[in-house]
Amino acid sequence: MNPRGPAPPPPLRVLHVIPAVAPRYGGPSRAVLEMCLALQARGVAPLIATTDADGGDHRLPVQIERPVSYGGVPAIFFTRQWSESFKYSRPLAQWLDMHVADFHVAHIHAVFSHSCLAAAARCRRRGVPYVVRPLGTLDPWSLGQNPLRKRLLWLLAAKRMLRGAAAIHYTTGGEQRAVEGSLGLRCGVVIPLGIEERLLTEPPTSEILRRRQAGEDQYVLVLSRLHPKKGLELFLDVFLDVVQRDGLGRWRLVVAGDGDPAYVDTLRRLVRERDGADRVVWTGWLEGEAKTAVLQGAQLFVLPSRQENFGLAVMEALACGVPVLISDHVNVADEIEAVGAGWVVPLERADLAKALEEALRGGDERANRGLAGRALVSRRFRWAGIAGELHALYASLAHVAAPASRE
Repeated sequence: MNPRGPAPPPPLRVLHVIPAVAPRYGGPSRAVLEMCLALQARGVAPLIATTDADGGDHRLPVQIERPVSYGGVPAIFFTRQWSESFKYSRPLAQWLDMHVADFHVAHIHAVFSHSCLAAAARCRRRGVPYVVRPLGTLDPWSLGQNPLRKRLLWLLAAKRMLRGAAAIHYTTGGEQRAVEGSLGLRCGVVIPLGIEERLLTEPPTSEILRRRQAGEDQYVLVLSRLHPKKGLELFLDVFLDVVQRDGLGRWRLVVAGDGDPAYVDTLRRLVRERDGADRVVWTGWLEGEAKTAVLQGAQLFVLPSRQENFGLAVMEALACGVPVLISDHVNVADEIEAVGAGWVVPLERADLAKALEEALRGGDERANRGLAGRALVSRRFRWAGIAGELHALYASLAHVAAPASRE
């Protein structure tokens, strides 16, 4: 008899498979790291399996094919051999074949990438339950981009991948409705993403507070991966129109992000052709303290996307007390509209212009909506609670499907 009582059960071992985690890929890369950190705090044992892709021919400076710590999370990286979009990696597929059965559950992030399709196939082969988080790739708008390629992958592997999933993880109810309505999928669960706790707990510096209270350096913020789906061409044009109206001449737009150089050049050229170079500031990609500072100093955050399954930066802005102006194609729109945390508008020029002018002229209204947004994030979008929901999902799947021999 053990005088200390029965030994605690071993931790749930959860494999997270994602095509890439380099910061340049935006919210999905950041979210999987924060998700795994929160799961670790609950006693779950995660491992991220991914590639070294870092855009184009660039590679992350990481050790290959051996476990490492990446951002505080156990991870293993494999060489992306070809295709930036598909991110093919035969060594990753071989590793999955040998090791996926070491885990109770797999959580697959994305659909139309080699690592994801390979992980699902190996899970089915080894009898490991898996969860798929589509990352917005199954939204009707997204499926309409490169449709021939996606149709081929759907027929070859993606349809079977999704039909065989133990659960499909949506981050908003809007994403679930759009996907299930168009594809007829089932087994959906809605568990949102969280935000870094420090955005709620670390107050702005005294200088940021002083400048905000004095009405200095008034700027609207776009913080995003710069991609055509973000609707920036339209918004840049609308912003440069609105700030020419009486009383709005001091406002600037700060664009914090990076993307394909050719596409970014088209955005910069649009601004130059409108003689707006003195009103739009391009910071490039921001991280850490610089990113926090630009969020906390903003008076309004904007995301006019054509499709957004969640919008992590939206919640980060709200955590800082900054109200948001978003399109109704951002799937957290329902939550934001319900509590009055910002402006939700159709992606039309007149609607954007009207809402933007109202936001820029309404200092008290911006403050009230920012407070409502901060309360929403504090109540619903903290990683500690979200990790508990994920842990319960994994445990339910492992209880049903994991054989006793794994313990």
